[in-house]
Amino acid sequence: MYLRRTLLSFLGMALAMPMAGRAFAESKPALRGALDASGAAGNRLQALINEAARSDTPLYLPAGTYEAANLVLPDNTRIIGVPGASRILHRGSVNSAEGARRIELSGVVIEGHGAMIEENNAGLVQLTGVAKVQIDNCEIRGSDKHGLRLERCGGQIERSRLSGAAQAGIFAVDSTGLAITGNAVADCGNGGILVHRWDKGEDGTVVTGNRVIRIRADDGGTGQNGNGINIFRAGGVMVANNHIADCAFTAVRANSGDNVQITGNQCLRSGETAIYAEFDFQGAVISGNLVDGAANGISIANFNEGGRLAAITGNIVRNLRRDGPYKAEVGFGIGIGAEADTVISGNVIEGAPLWAMQLGWGPYLRNLVVTGNVVRKAPVGCAVSVAEGAGAALIADNIFQDMTEGAVFGFEWEKKVSGDLTKTGSARYPHLTIERNRNS
Repeated sequence: MYLRRTLLSFLGMALAMPMAGRAFAESKPALRGALDASGAAGNRLQALINEAARSDTPLYLPAGTYEAANLVLPDNTRIIGVPGASRILHRGSVNSAEGARRIELSGVVIEGHGAMIEENNAGLVQLTGVAKVQIDNCEIRGSDKHGLRLERCGGQIERSRLSGAAQAGIFAVDSTGLAITGNAVADCGNGGILVHRWDKGEDGTVVTGNRVIRIRADDGGTGQNGNGINIFRAGGVMVANNHIADCAFTAVRANSGDNVQITGNQCLRSGETAIYAEFDFQGAVISGNLVDGAANGISIANFNEGGRLAAITGNIVRNLRRDGPYKAEVGFGIGIGAEADTVISGNVIEGAPLWAMQLGWGPYLRNLVVTGNVVRKAPVGCAVSVAEGAGAALIADNIFQDMTEGAVFGFEWEKKVSGDLTKTGSARYPHLTIERNRNS
């Protein structure tokens, strides 16, 4: 009996101990239930946040609805809620305080309350200059602008759900060692996850294991909106093992970012090109991705703007279509396209209704190696540039099956000017090496 009482006493102490260093909103009855943001309850929530941060203790929000307006999160803010049940109905923006070093949100729902976010704010939750952000198992929904906007922040955004933002679900600019992992982003007006910089430079953000679906392009354009994951001017970014579906434009678009890796992503039903590395970039690894359903598959573009140096390996690209969201120069329906200093190897392309591969564009062709690919069911296997000024390309050891026109043709811009160069006539173009390809 003594042993049993001692054990129960010990267990009771163990269960009580974690609560000792935690502030409780439930101890303030005025904060329970649906509360008026303009009243004392909203001010009291801000006071509780400030008090908990000053004492370096977490603030616990029990299940319930807490209305507030323009909350400011000071340094050392730690708010813990009941996932899906602790709901902050918010007017304006939740902002970080100037100079905050660490802010943590866990298990809380932050929902926009129909009020326009002020002009100087761009997100329902907006954190600036925070060295360590930790957002875990939260929901951020219904923003008039971005859902979560981070500037000059490091840390982790994980296991959270962001939906219904008029702009992007997550917009991170000038990050400092940020990881965006395991989140679900859905039903946003112009973007899913955006990793940008004001000026081109090293960024190092890791975007892995996220689910990004149903991203629109409400503000239109030819690619600046409507992307599941968008990298702009940010170097050293890894985009890996994400599920991205039903985006108005691109699943993963890297614009002017050096040393970007886009690997192991599943890209379904993209409205335009599924995966892009474009404009002023050097160094892109695009490998092991699955593209099913898009206007174009994978594009390494804009050598005229300095876009070069890539490896496109081990991808599957299939079920493309000819229609896209705007009028393109040669139309849509291209499996893989590249222009300069790029290896295209070990890919499978099936069902490209225009060209399975586009190699160069006019004089913008240099040092392409195209080997060991399997190409099926396309009118043209490779459309390679033979325009004046085009550089070297090696096309070897590929398998072409069910090509309705042929395997490899020379093009001057959009005009086909040769027969099938795997059969005859390749000697006319000394910049091309075409050998050991199989047609069946």
